Amino acid sequence: MADKEDYSIQETLLKIDNVCVNYDGVVILKDVCAEIKNITRPGKKQGQIVGLLGPSGVGKTTLFRVLAGLMRADSGQVVIGDSVPMTKGCVGVVAQQYPLFAHRTVLGNLMVGGRQAGLSKSDSLSKSMELLKRFDMEDCANKYPIQLSGGQRQRIAIGQQFMCNEYFILMDEPFSGLDLVAVSKVSNFIKEVAESDDLNTFILVTHDVAAAIEVCDTIWLLGRDRDTDGKVIPGAHIQATYNLIERGLAWKEQVSATPAFLALLKEIHDIFPRL
Repeated sequence: MADKEDYSIQETLLKIDNVCVNYDGVVILKDVCAEIKNITRPGKKQGQIVGLLGPSGVGKTTLFRVLAGLMRADSGQVVIGDSVPMTKGCVGVVAQQYPLFAHRTVLGNLMVGGRQAGLSKSDSLSKSMELLKRFDMEDCANKYPIQLSGGQRQRIAIGQQFMCNEYFILMDEPFSGLDLVAVSKVSNFIKEVAESDDLNTFILVTHDVAAAIEVCDTIWLLGRDRDTDGKVIPGAHIQATYNLIERGLAWKEQVSATPAFLALLKEIHDIFPRL
């Protein structure tokens, strides 16, 4: 188990407060509640990585859109910090296919993000070069997206969002279609970026349970209740929150080889059919 003295829980960074969404008379989300706290570690920078898991069709995409400020909930709200309502642009969004401007170079893609965020040309250039250096992609500045690997495009898509948003990144299926080696590389990169600032916060919406356990420090499990006959009751909410720090699974190398990892993987897999 993780030593409780190794970290402390600070202020609220993001709160989902009783979010409800209906579509054509069907309840999709009902009273969704969750919270992300700032986690700090003595002598280390430590961002937050939260995984949102749930079976297909349960409402993950709808919650993704609400979290991104792309859809307004019918009731309830998502709040940044203590009081700032979520609106479009408050968080960076990295879509599944990492869309970039094909006619612009890597540097140009980043600078577009900076200019959209209101930065001057010189400030946008400076921040773009800083991100390329941090992401170890300085030699790709003048390349075009078609010349990049999938992993490199993902890095630039994440960098583009950091040009627009200071700390929050929402990612849709970041591990989809990747082999085991690529998943490991993506996981390590997300961890590196998260650990570059205490307030950096990733929310990963994914079907990949194993990858989520390996990279996240918290997992939200989205699902629906069932009645006494086993029939689904419309309206998904957070059925369980897993604190991977308390389980000794966060901030560790090769965690997938541990008994605790395998036990949690089985626990979540066993729950999925009932969601």
